[in-house]
Amino acid sequence: MLTIDPKSLSTVQLQGYLQSAIAPRPIAFASTLDKKGTPNLSPFSFFNVFSANPPILVFSPARRVRDNSIKHTLVNCQDTREVVINVVNYDIVQQMSLSSTEYAEGVNEFTKAGLTQIPSQLVKPYRVAESPVQFECKVNDIIALGTDGGAGNLIICEVIKIHISEAVLDAKGTIDPEKIDLVSRLGGNWYSRAKSGLFEVEKPLATLGIGVDAIPAFIRESTVFNGNDLGKLGNVEALPTAAEIAIFVNVNVQVKAALSSTDERKVHEKAKAFLDAGEVLSAWKTLLAERIV
Repeated sequence: MLTIDPKSLSTVQLQGYLQSAIAPRPIAFASTLDKKGTPNLSPFSFFNVFSANPPILVFSPARRVRDNSIKHTLVNCQDTREVVINVVNYDIVQQMSLSSTEYAEGVNEFTKAGLTQIPSQLVKPYRVAESPVQFECKVNDIIALGTDGGAGNLIICEVIKIHISEAVLDAKGTIDPEKIDLVSRLGGNWYSRAKSGLFEVEKPLATLGIGVDAIPAFIRESTVFNGNDLGKLGNVEALPTAAEIAIFVNVNVQVKAALSSTDERKVHEKAKAFLDAGEVLSAWKTLLAERIV
């Protein structure tokens, strides 16, 4: 058995062991507002429920390891003492992941991730309309666990209003675990889906993904693509060039055939197949070729 003194490891190494061993973890999709009223949306897998009376949820935005900076969510909770925690199911996992991209302060992650913000009833932060369960919370306490990179900050939240989609309820009015289809976080790129087990989600780029809002309308509004598809498309740093697209089409007979059919749906379905196979740039080249050829 491998025996390790935590002090002998770098923070990155230690975090890797912890996140891979203590899993799967539920995901708090936390919505906050800054002092100016600008929305912020970010996921955290250091999260769980800790009390039913009073109803208490706790999540922890850790200090960044690379530069010891703190996250906008923590600052907003310190300033406003309010947060909405939205649960994450499979239908929004790619958009959730995209929202974790470190966009500049003031950028609305709802918009970048292509999610819908709807008003809360008792707190000011918005809810994620696509989330099947949303908890409006007041922040009771924030406990800093350290001052170095990787140190957590326990945000202790009291639930003051719950919103549950009727689509995830069974005949008795309780939450059906198959209908809600929750996902959870493991180490690396790994996630777990309640229905079918492990799957991978490519981590957002170290630079900035273009975001769902930068995807052309003819793609965003297509009935072929779901939110997860748009999340994958939005997690690219730059679009392929016309030259790259031309080369791709010339060597791909099936794409060329779909394009020559003048049936836009067939082109989108081919791009969808590329997305399902994890070939995001091929999907982009297929979709943009539609407007070039």
